[in-house]
Amino acid sequence: MRPTTLLRLALAGTRTDTARVVLTALSALLATLAGLAALTVLAIPTPTATDENQNRWSEQYHNALLAQPGLRGGTALALLMLMIPVLALAGQCARLGAPARDRRLAALRLAGATPGQVTRLVVLETGVAALLGTLVGLGVHLVGRNLLHRPDAQGQLALPTDVLPSTGALAGMVLGLPVVAALATALMLRTVTTSPLGGSRKAARERGPGPWAGLLIGFGVASFAVIRPVVHRFADDDELMAWLVPVLFAVGALAAMIGVVIGTGWLSYHCGRLLRRHARGPAALLAAGRLMADPWAGSRTFAALLAALIFGGGAAAQRAYFGTKDQLEREQSRFAGLDGGTNPFYLSTMDYVDGAIAVAILIATGGLIVALVEGIVARRRAYAALVATGVPRATLSRSVAWQALAPAVPAILLALTVGTLLGRGLAEEKVSAGGGSTMICDATAALCEDPATSAQYNRIVHIPEVQRAVPVPLEHLAWLGAGALAAVLVTIGVGLLFLRASTALDELRTA
Repeated sequence: MRPTTLLRLALAGTRTDTARVVLTALSALLATLAGLAALTVLAIPTPTATDENQNRWSEQYHNALLAQPGLRGGTALALLMLMIPVLALAGQCARLGAPARDRRLAALRLAGATPGQVTRLVVLETGVAALLGTLVGLGVHLVGRNLLHRPDAQGQLALPTDVLPSTGALAGMVLGLPVVAALATALMLRTVTTSPLGGSRKAARERGPGPWAGLLIGFGVASFAVIRPVVHRFADDDELMAWLVPVLFAVGALAAMIGVVIGTGWLSYHCGRLLRRHARGPAALLAAGRLMADPWAGSRTFAALLAALIFGGGAAAQRAYFGTKDQLEREQSRFAGLDGGTNPFYLSTMDYVDGAIAVAILIATGGLIVALVEGIVARRRAYAALVATGVPRATLSRSVAWQALAPAVPAILLALTVGTLLGRGLAEEKVSAGGGSTMICDATAALCEDPATSAQYNRIVHIPEVQRAVPVPLEHLAWLGAGALAAVLVTIGVGLLFLRASTALDELRTA
């Protein structure tokens, strides 16, 4: 098959295929923007140390996250984390219209195409769509860089619009994402053999998933728990610290995230067992059968949302630490008779982190909608058959709601708990303030500085050391959980709109 023919067949198809290509390109566009933003932050040059700038700050930015060299790595990492829900959204979009695509590929096999050619066809479709998205994303980044370049009165910038990543970094991002998307598609198709009569897959699992995902969660939590002791133990070894702490952080976060996502399959299966044992209504029983038949559907559907909630729980724990420390230092300052408070830099930084998490949850909601709609459309003949045998559509609607909510609620609680444990592993369990003394002036600065009157108007105040335990941020976690649950409910509402059209009796004649 010639490359031009292969490309033409890859871009052909129905409106569902067109929607899949557009959504895949949009996901690649969003991932490219997040990746280029992270590369731009890392491309900020660090000036040499001078007498006026011994800290080597990039003073052309008024945001400390960009000005301070030590904070840029964390800022870039937070931007890269935004790619996780976007890539999960791309994975959900790749499954859109899978039954119709299988029938189209089966027709190509009947026409003489080999299994390898069919696989290359699907891989090419994903790669071309992702390449289109990355190219548009690069254009949006370059145009936005010029539009947002607005120095203030002091000549400082709000964003790093004065720098660009290297040409190699730009090419790697624009070309690397389509390659990764194509390889991921080929990996997903490794267990699928498209025959001339349709797609056949490996036999389904006969027993539920095991609880071994808890080992990954435990490993991730333990990795975060040892970061603080490692920092104290090897603080003088800069070469070791340069790679050991990032490795512990990355490996621990990845292990915990994979454990939570895989654990959702275990939760789905056992939620189905509980529903089958204790439920009495037909809607719950239908949902129970579906959850037990395909427990990994929950892992695929909620992966991006759970990843965002893990980081949200960790950020909530960090905010609780900084907030407790800030409050305690303010109280100690008032005790000493000092005006003002502490520097709220870290709390302001957490506001940016919370904004990024909100964006991630919003993107994950889009992935939820795509996954649920795809599942309803893929099983439309089964739903239509149930309606034809007399099952009310309201019963099917409640069944879809049970199927989504039953694993979602415990999975959300699990993700928030794991995220909180990871965040508390990085911070101290208690904060302390005080433990010193300060001199207070009860008059004007001139009288206090005059040697003749300084003893009369200056007094020394001893500030006792106070420790306070960092509380669990229950309120913040409750808001995160409520937002995630609201996203699931919105997803269910959108899915039910497609359910009515998918249960029309005409669907029984679909080939």
